[in-house]
Amino acid sequence: MSAPNGPVAGDSPRVTYISWAESCSRSDNTARELGGRSHMVYEAALGSRPSTIWLKYWRQARRTLTILAAEQPDVVFVMTPPLVAAVPAFWYAWRTGARVALDAHSAAFLHPRWRRFQWLQRRMCRRAATTLVHNDYIQQIVADAGGHTTLVPDVPVVFAKGERFERPESFTVAVVCSFNYDEPLPAIIDAASRLPDVCFFVTGNPKHLASDIKARMPANMSLTGFLSTTAYGDLISRADAVLTLTTRDHTMLRGAYEAIYQGTPVIVSNWRLLRDAFPDGAVHVENTGAAIASGVRDVATRYAELRAGAARLAQGKLEAWRRTRTELAGMIERGALSS
Repeated sequence: MSAPNGPVAGDSPRVTYISWAESCSRSDNTARELGGRSHMVYEAALGSRPSTIWLKYWRQARRTLTILAAEQPDVVFVMTPPLVAAVPAFWYAWRTGARVALDAHSAAFLHPRWRRFQWLQRRMCRRAATTLVHNDYIQQIVADAGGHTTLVPDVPVVFAKGERFERPESFTVAVVCSFNYDEPLPAIIDAASRLPDVCFFVTGNPKHLASDIKARMPANMSLTGFLSTTAYGDLISRADAVLTLTTRDHTMLRGAYEAIYQGTPVIVSNWRLLRDAFPDGAVHVENTGAAIASGVRDVATRYAELRAGAARLAQGKLEAWRRTRTELAGMIERGALSS
């Protein structure tokens, strides 16, 4: 999948963004903002089983090299994890003199799966022209490893119009979920059970959901399955609130800033990073059923106030991003992003 945009016009450096994922609005919208193209390179049929993972990575590496050979970018942005996604980009850069910039999500440093490969992540950060990081905690890790960083907490998210998500008339909460280990889904189910008059729509691919947890979901909780980008954008734009939680500190919640950019109030976990990132238009809760239910009631009670707060916060984030975009675009234009 490619974002609906093209390379930088004229003699400006060409930018390509590679993500080994089914979807990522941060990748698509960073590429859009920098005038480049975003590619989701993902062999979904091979899954992530130990028996198939290396075949999957090999095929994705071949697709990545095919894309780079066709577009011949001057700068390649690569989302990590997985860390190996950057290998074909660095090989391409070595052959052509292009530059590589990493966009290191928190999981690249904090997820148990990738902690054993920190030596590789740090080495790649040192080799990269810059590493985009979500917060100052990860920024310090990269700096300590000897890498250059650019702090990019979030980017403006624009969803194309298309497929609509039909929501009910009752108060609706979109639960942005990937069924990862750090998402307190049992607590969210508990909260939904306490609020039978509220409809909860849980996004994400339910193949990752344990059957015993699924069986505990109340009638007012629905699994949407993996939505198209336009249907997902319509859901979080028209929901009354977006709920996205994590038990892992120092983790930015992409679903929360996606919602804020649509003017939708959010309910997020009560970590310092998230309090700082979402000081307006948001309710911060502990990861317990009672606290989450109370947060939903709070949004319903103060809906107009929180909706206005989300709009103010979106405007502030847009202004911050314009400064960051100018910095990044200037580095690209001047060739300051040199490996």
